[in-house]
Amino acid sequence: MLRGFYTAASGMITQQRQQEALSNNIANANTPGYKADQTSIRAFPEMLLSEMGSSKNIPTSQGGLNLPVQNTIGSINTGVYVQETVPNFKQGDTRETGISTDLAIVNGMLPDETGSLFFTVQNDAGETRFTRNGNFTVDGQGFLVTNHGYYVLDEAGNPIQTNGMEFRLTPEGILQTEEQATPLGITYTTDANTLTKEGNDLFAGETEPIPAGTTYAIQQGFLEQSNVNTLQTMTDMMTAYRMFETNQRVLRAYDESLGKTVSEIGRIG
Repeated sequence: MLRGFYTAASGMITQQRQQEALSNNIANANTPGYKADQTSIRAFPEMLLSEMGSSKNIPTSQGGLNLPVQNTIGSINTGVYVQETVPNFKQGDTRETGISTDLAIVNGMLPDETGSLFFTVQNDAGETRFTRNGNFTVDGQGFLVTNHGYYVLDEAGNPIQTNGMEFRLTPEGILQTEEQATPLGITYTTDANTLTKEGNDLFAGETEPIPAGTTYAIQQGFLEQSNVNTLQTMTDMMTAYRMFETNQRVLRAYDESLGKTVSEIGRIG
């Protein structure tokens, strides 16, 4: 009985974590470049149940011999858990904003199915991070920054000086002003799932130079939208809630059975 109690409890915890991930996706449905989180649910190892202690009488010349036997009953599942949460790096739709500092990476031909392109930025600690959110602006010193104030980096890993908001960006990612032309720091990873998702639309991990044969375009005045499917996410949230309720009812039934065991059977004894 206690095993079933813990199995139902693990199901409730799993659906709660699933609901948290889905709620976070809904909250970021309008965040540019946001990549929806997906949960991977796995079952704990199954156990094989056997009946122990029974015996079998084998006739012998001295009368008979009782030997212990083990009868296999079957397997039992011990519950489920959330193994990991990974982002879905599918390209989001682009939306025209008409704002010159809004930039969007439009994937073309990528050499790897799991590969992805990113803007390179610098966080508050001076560390290099990556983002798909091109909702940029220009700070008081004329540097191109993210909407959280992080410097957008060029190809050499330096902050980009725009000398104001008047600049033009080529589809190849060259930021052009009256004084200079600066290549944006666009980087590539063969497997985006190896990156770690941080707050403020940032990813951490190892990337590499863009491989030969990769095609993409940078659109100025556009933003990549979140790839969250709101209708599907709402449906998944309702499913998770119903599953949580089901496990809750099972848990309540086990609790009532344990209560009867303690009060009624104990009183009879």
